[in-house]
Amino acid sequence: MKYFITLKLKKMFAKGQNVQQEFGNQIMKVIGFEPDLIENVITEWEAEDGTIVTGKFMESQLQVVED
Repeated sequence: MKYFITLKLKKMFAKGQNVQQEFGNQIMKVIGFEPDLIENVITEWEAEDGTIVTGKFMESQLQVVED
């Protein structure tokens, strides 16, 4: 008889939290998640020209920005 164990992974990030890429300097705000996709963290930031940019990243690409 085989047994399967399902682990529920704790999310590293929360909506409204500030994050940045490991080797980047752009600070972004987490605005949502798409749990069924690899690039599941949706972020938003303001570009130098003032436009609002939205991007998707894998959790492993981001780190929390300490205030």
